[in-house]
Amino acid sequence: MKLTRTSDLWWKNAVVYCLDVETFADGNGDGCGDFRGLIQNIDHLDRLGDTCLWLMPFYPTPDRDDGYDIVDFYGVDPRLGTHGDLVELIRTANDRGMRVIADLVVNHTSAQHPWFQDARSSPDSPYRDWYVWQDEPPADGPQGVVFPDQETSLWQYDEKAGQYYLHRFYKHQPDLDVANPEVRDEIARIMGFWMQVGLSGFRVDAVPFLLETAGQDDAGALPDPHDYLADLAAFLRRRNGEAVLLGEVNLPYPDTMPFFGARDGAGTTDELTMCFDFVGMQQMYLSLARADAEPLANALRQRPDPPEDGHWATFVRNHDELTLDKLTDAQRAEVFAAFGPDEDMQLYGRGLRRRLPSMLGGDERRIRMVYSLLFSLPGTPVLFYGEEIGMVEDLSLPGRFAVRSDMDWAAAREQTRDPGSLLSWMRLLVDSYRACPELAWGSYTVLDPGPEARPVFAHRCDADGTTVVALHNFADAEVRAEPVLTGLPGAELVDVLDPGAKPLRLDDEGRASVLLEPYACRWFRTVGSMGTSAH
Repeated sequence: MKLTRTSDLWWKNAVVYCLDVETFADGNGDGCGDFRGLIQNIDHLDRLGDTCLWLMPFYPTPDRDDGYDIVDFYGVDPRLGTHGDLVELIRTANDRGMRVIADLVVNHTSAQHPWFQDARSSPDSPYRDWYVWQDEPPADGPQGVVFPDQETSLWQYDEKAGQYYLHRFYKHQPDLDVANPEVRDEIARIMGFWMQVGLSGFRVDAVPFLLETAGQDDAGALPDPHDYLADLAAFLRRRNGEAVLLGEVNLPYPDTMPFFGARDGAGTTDELTMCFDFVGMQQMYLSLARADAEPLANALRQRPDPPEDGHWATFVRNHDELTLDKLTDAQRAEVFAAFGPDEDMQLYGRGLRRRLPSMLGGDERRIRMVYSLLFSLPGTPVLFYGEEIGMVEDLSLPGRFAVRSDMDWAAAREQTRDPGSLLSWMRLLVDSYRACPELAWGSYTVLDPGPEARPVFAHRCDADGTTVVALHNFADAEVRAEPVLTGLPGAELVDVLDPGAKPLRLDDEGRASVLLEPYACRWFRTVGSMGTSAH
């Protein structure tokens, strides 16, 4: 049955900010970040303009995988605080117009979780079937080791259980069997619990792995995994019609679209509300490496439109390595050569353990241009903590921890009252993004920037009779862009980021002529147009 969605689609123009409580702010002086420290610094996020906090795992954990190995899905790690501290954070954030979502990590548990300890104790354990067991690793089982530097197989023999268990990630993270109705019910209870505490949704970790059934004896008879995801989403929205599921789905566009749902021609999401645009992100870095906007432009021309109440989530960096797995080997080598030539900067042969400012050599022009691009691209922008102040990685830390170092509050305080700082620029971008609903709600068109402007990414967003045009120069050279804006002959272009700049006028064919300095970024709103065109 098709349901009419009447809830506020707040995620369409949200600004999402991801942080790890453990590394964000220490409120009690014990050397570990905590909820108290986050609450004390909530105004930093408020002034930046964030409207949604995404909390990385804060659950009790042996901490062998930065909290993604969980021993209690209903608890709060005592190093970080208490349930009461979390409730106070949610209340404080809500008072400032911010919603709070958290990581939902239910593909696996810690091997120390009581469920797994009970499961391995006996074939008759009520938790035995909560995990995936085999007498021998099956030939038709799942393939591909996620951490090739740490693991050589997806199956680990357990002496006590006398069988092999599946682990898509580390061997100390056995996979849950989501085909088991009891596991499904438990995941719903976990979600319902945290929704009752006050969360507005979840970022769902490793969604394709969560739904995987390969290697199970009854795989052919199992229900459609997408039906389960739809059931989970329906449960969530019954509890809160405005709740969001933000999915980590690192797949090509055609393979990602089914995770939105929108089956049977409904046109609305019935699974994930948003999916990260991994393809567009990776092509952006290829464009940066080549000083050529075409890879990004081509990706966005091919990117399917999400369902009417869904959205793509766009990002520059996240808490993992900068994965480049959707590029060809030759393309990946280009990006490595440009932004991570040293072997110590690379990870798993597929990505970089670096943050943007150091990858761009600290070039403030390029850094500002990239974040301007993030906030003007069609999709919901997601920031990783420290991006707003230009934090760099710490390569002395192992693996992914290089980009998960402690928040640099000294830099934040230094920049907060400096109108020329990166932080001030980010605040301007957030304000401008919020003032341009066309970017979030409109239809978009990738524009031809003109015959001499290959380094320029140009696009327009149209909504309710108004148009915003954005131009970004990927080259360290002056470029004249001449995009044609059909349906807008004679309109004026008013500068959004610099309202004092002299407006530009389109010619009778709707052509703009804009001289862009090296790594320049310009946003324009049209005034006096005769109409708009749609994507």
